Amino acid sequence: MTSGKIIITCAIEGDVHTPTMSGVLPYTAHKIAEHSVAAVKAGASILHLHARDRETGAPTADPDAYMQLLPRINQATDAVVNITTGGGVTMSLAERLAAPLRAKPEMCALNMGSMNCAVFGAAEKPYEWNQLWGKPYPPGTDNINFHNTFNEIESVLRILGEEHGTRFEHECYDIGHLYTLAYFADHGLIKPPFFIQNIFGILGGIGADMRNLMFMKETADRLFGDDYRWSVLAAGRNQITYATQAAVMGGNVRVGLEDNLYIGKDKRASGNAEQVVKIRRIVEELGMQVATPAEARTMLDLKGRDLVGF
Repeated sequence: MTSGKIIITCAIEGDVHTPTMSGVLPYTAHKIAEHSVAAVKAGASILHLHARDRETGAPTADPDAYMQLLPRINQATDAVVNITTGGGVTMSLAERLAAPLRAKPEMCALNMGSMNCAVFGAAEKPYEWNQLWGKPYPPGTDNINFHNTFNEIESVLRILGEEHGTRFEHECYDIGHLYTLAYFADHGLIKPPFFIQNIFGILGGIGADMRNLMFMKETADRLFGDDYRWSVLAAGRNQITYATQAAVMGGNVRVGLEDNLYIGKDKRASGNAEQVVKIRRIVEELGMQVATPAEARTMLDLKGRDLVGF
């Protein structure tokens, strides 16, 4: 399913990068909201959000931490707020669902399979660590399986989807995740249009090879026909290249400091908005238009910001 406009998602801070890795990575509610507002002004229509401990910057599933930032964003922008159900690779499903169940957002990110989500490469540089939790966190992912079983995925779909009207950014890190999504679609647990986020370059998932992007798109076409919209994110240096290719192919795009701390070769991004500005410029120079939040809601059949819990 395509339209004439491109949805830009901005993933503000995630759960992998630490404040040591980037001095501009936001982690207080004030800074996350500030970055979110700037990203929307720059052209993002969806904000993909995690929460952080305001003192240490460590990832947290605490609903109170989310509720310190979500109302600020909702009051300052008309963006679609997309809360993670991933949270962090060390969190239980109950922890990961606590904030979404309280906030009842229009959209949640949902990983479509268990995987070895290895991000230890992010900590290979000789950083001067200023948080005790940060130094062992990325290296520890060499011994962690990020679990998203069929039972867990079904629980999320039923509790958030059926009971609260939340729709999903289906995060697909490999070909098998598309088939998992097709299974749940075939069994009626999700309704079109499906919003598929194809993810490239995370160790443990499909590699950042342009042929893999084509293969993921061809596979989704076979499985879902016209019932889906798709987007692409690529980790690190592949971010803008893959987003550009996705836009050329009629897809949507995701940028943000969660996925990449840089704006160019060996140049750190000054913030999330700088990445949004860059991809928006590329999209518009290619002759396409960027979707507004209202247009994104229509494209993805979302319930509306008046029905959220914040």
